[in-house]
Amino acid sequence: MRTLFALLLMLTQAQAQGFAGLGTDAEGFAVPQPDPAFTFPADHGPHPEYRIEWWYLTATLQGPDGTDYGVQWTLFRSALTPDTAEGWTAPQLFMGHAGLTTPEGHFYAERLARGGIGQAGVTAEPFRAFIDDWRMASTTTGGDALDALTLTARGESFAYALDLTAQGPLVFHGDAGFSVKSAEGQASYYYSQPFYTVMGTLDLPGGDIPVTGTAWLDREWSSQPLSEDQSGWDWFSLQFEDGARLMAFGLRSDSGGTFTSATWIEPDGTTQGYSDGHVALTALANTDVAGRMIPTEWQLTFAERGVDIRTTPVNPQSWMDTSFPYWEGPITFTGTHDGRGYLEMTGYE
Repeated sequence: MRTLFALLLMLTQAQAQGFAGLGTDAEGFAVPQPDPAFTFPADHGPHPEYRIEWWYLTATLQGPDGTDYGVQWTLFRSALTPDTAEGWTAPQLFMGHAGLTTPEGHFYAERLARGGIGQAGVTAEPFRAFIDDWRMASTTTGGDALDALTLTARGESFAYALDLTAQGPLVFHGDAGFSVKSAEGQASYYYSQPFYTVMGTLDLPGGDIPVTGTAWLDREWSSQPLSEDQSGWDWFSLQFEDGARLMAFGLRSDSGGTFTSATWIEPDGTTQGYSDGHVALTALANTDVAGRMIPTEWQLTFAERGVDIRTTPVNPQSWMDTSFPYWEGPITFTGTHDGRGYLEMTGYE
């Protein structure tokens, strides 16, 4: 689950309803249905018949001295209408976010572009997602198009260039990629490549830093993924020291309830999805971030898998002060399991 709400900033007619419009009517657009049949490489590319879509990568990295770093690269696509057109009349809008987190600082940048004019877009074969000079592009000559990627982005005070190689298969969340987001049944299509190993370079004000680590790519698209009273979410991608992985999120409602979902991923890529209520997320400590009290330390319990962990941010000030602000940054965790991951939190206005 990712920062899909940011896309709809550009859809001003929807902002007054629901959570940035994600609970509004999707009239005219396609709506995800159960029992999806994915086709690759085509589904790595855009789905303009759906209102919102994203290519979202996070990386947990370490420098030569063991310092923890985090990188985020995201391209969001949003459709003004379900119509198809070319050039300046194309209804596709794109937003790019890049982040780089260190223990002492958090850097970010945002790009906005109109589709159809060559400034931003996605192609499935060969796979390439771009906005201006930011790139996520396939370098593989066989297998899945996402098996090997290069990733680049830059902002005012930072840049990064990373090479990614998948060490496992794609995984599908929810019921074979049909990911339910509310008790009312709103859903998205959602799959990931969570098995990347990474090497590359971070360009920071103090100089270049070679890094290695792991990365996780999310692919998701929908037209109305939230219910009208859902106001934000807390999303975790966790990598355990034994090679297992866990995706878990909680969607908060205005009434005070939380709708949860999780996917347990074995080291070989075997998955099991868990519906609402199997994972418990408890905020443990708040931090004053950009004038907002943000829950930056969490307890996550998952009884069926014997998981009871406490997460700690690498940098609690990992605030993305973009057009629609949110918290996004690398975390570590301890307890029944140790490891690293990423946390995203939205709706803390």
